[in-house]
Amino acid sequence: MHKKTVKELQQEVDTYISQFKEGYFSPLAMMARLTEELGELAREINHTYGEKPKKKTEKEKAIEEELGDVLFVLICLANSLNIDMEQAHDMVMNKFNTRDKDRWTRKEE
Repeated sequence: MHKKTVKELQQEVDTYISQFKEGYFSPLAMMARLTEELGELAREINHTYGEKPKKKTEKEKAIEEELGDVLFVLICLANSLNIDMEQAHDMVMNKFNTRDKDRWTRKEE
């Protein structure tokens, strides 16, 4: 199976969204949606690793699916703002590898 690049993920989401007249939601609406999806992810993680078991009436949802929902909305937000997520990732990694390079205890080699 072909591993998709982040650029390909962004293009796939854009192709999907572009088929609808409504297009992307406003950045503020997507931020609200991202917050909602993060809450659902937090709930799943709490059920799986925390002290709060699911009610018997709650349907089973995988953490993987919730992460996918977060990723989809995050890509929508980036696309709507014309942000290249590969470039954004490179900027953050550069920051971690320079400013924060001595912040954490490295493993012994």
